[in-house]
Amino acid sequence: MIRIAPSILSCRFAELGTEVRTVDEAGAEWIHVDVMDGHFVPNITIGPLIADAVRGVTSRTVDVHLMIKDPDRYIPDFARAGADVITVHAEATVHLHRTLGLIRELGKRAGVALNPSTPLSAIEDVFDEIDLIVIMSVNPGFGGQAFIRGSVDKVSRARAMIEAHRSGQIDLEVDGGVSAKTAPALAAAGATVLVAGSAIFGHPAGAAAGVDAIRSSIEGIHWHRSGT
Repeated sequence: MIRIAPSILSCRFAELGTEVRTVDEAGAEWIHVDVMDGHFVPNITIGPLIADAVRGVTSRTVDVHLMIKDPDRYIPDFARAGADVITVHAEATVHLHRTLGLIRELGKRAGVALNPSTPLSAIEDVFDEIDLIVIMSVNPGFGGQAFIRGSVDKVSRARAMIEAHRSGQIDLEVDGGVSAKTAPALAAAGATVLVAGSAIFGHPAGAAAGVDAIRSSIEGIHWHRSGT
């Protein structure tokens, strides 16, 4: 099953609760929370208080994406705020194995995000600690960027790695430039979670229509496990 994760980075923050409830009721399975610190990426966004606010208005999976340096300092805060999944960047932490262990010790699913220029080999030695791989299909820092087409091949290679290591137990998420136009290729390549911001919250017919458009675009598309 492919899950849709609207990124609240693109929502109207003055109406955060309404926006989250809208995509929840439209059938989005995850709610994506982008956290930026102005150091790891050239933007500053939100903290644990917003994650807590999101948790208060939905029972969906709260997917927190930490685009910050030294994420270990703040992981407990986001865990207490109600995150279900906490993702860190392989490029942002010195001791990735320890960081993933911390997330799991707090009872949360642990994710690793890879920037477009970061090879998949960066996570080979921590596969046993990973619940989610996030392929960045834009350079992180801002919403609304153009999709990097080479990301589709990277998703396909990540799917092959997952199947070779531990079939079916690691989710594969794509973040950046996801829309009804790019979603079909990503779904066919093996993605199981699609993060979309402006394509959902900026949809001319409203956020619910944005969710529906992506859902319709991937209807009937399935990736196939190696050897099947």
